[in-house]
Amino acid sequence: MARTRTSLVALASATALVAVAGCGAADMTQQASPFANARGAKTVTLSVQSWVGAQANVAVAEYLLEHELGYRVDTVQIDEVPAWDALSQGRVDAILEDWGHPDQEARYVRDKKTIRSGGELGVTGHIGWFVPTYFAKAHPDVTDWRNLDKYADSFRTAESGGKGQLLDGSPSYVTNDKALVQNLGLDYQVVFSGSEAAQITQIKQFAKGKKPFLSYWYKPQWLFEQVPMTEVKLPAYKEGCDADPEKVACAYPHTPLKKYLNARFAGTGGKAASFLKKFSWGTEDQNKVALMIADQKMSPQDAAREWVDANEKKWRPWIPG
Repeated sequence: MARTRTSLVALASATALVAVAGCGAADMTQQASPFANARGAKTVTLSVQSWVGAQANVAVAEYLLEHELGYRVDTVQIDEVPAWDALSQGRVDAILEDWGHPDQEARYVRDKKTIRSGGELGVTGHIGWFVPTYFAKAHPDVTDWRNLDKYADSFRTAESGGKGQLLDGSPSYVTNDKALVQNLGLDYQVVFSGSEAAQITQIKQFAKGKKPFLSYWYKPQWLFEQVPMTEVKLPAYKEGCDADPEKVACAYPHTPLKKYLNARFAGTGGKAASFLKKFSWGTEDQNKVALMIADQKMSPQDAAREWVDANEKKWRPWIPG
């Protein structure tokens, strides 16, 4: 993740969010809501990523835009980098959870000025390597990367080619893991599960049998509530240590997640734009909604409604007067 996650491309319906991660689809990055950036339209088009935390953001924003401000909300699921192109062109109005795209930010925010910052989401994201806490308690030294080779046999699977397995998500995610394994000289093989949902299934299967595993994972994420995991300490992150993707040999940073708006929408989007700029919540709230969607199998709309009903003091200040 050049400090970000990407997802497979799909198109969501106007009032429903896509299912949790993992369904493949044709490239539809040229498609968008016909209402996006349309002058006078009482419609907002939001980009939604496939991981459930991002879906939780959109679910709550969609619910409040519709029920408190009277907008129709259309959603488009699209790879993160193409989403910046779509946002610049006005095919979507907002991205609510960006994990850091310095190249796109420089091009569109600073140079072309077709995208504006929408402020911070209020959630700090962090990627890392994790082992199950039950294994870390039994083998405390596994949490230092320098000891990982000692446990390579414990993490070996049929898919890892005789090496320890480092479980990753979708091959479309941009991560530093292959470079880290090589540059740190570790006896491990990165194995892609295919999607966030598939990775969750594998982690749950390992945990059910109390088996050891080493996995790329990230916070915030509701799965920590069900499968406690402990982070492996990689070489400390320093600014710029991951600038060259082939030479990176340091941990992932802690990234305040940000929102971005199409520049024209930011200026003329009225109460919807004002609302999205003010929308900001914490990790605990995002995880509550994400857990309802992913684990309790509630629809995003029902999960959003439950959170909204219980948290008026938190969301009421987001609503423009």
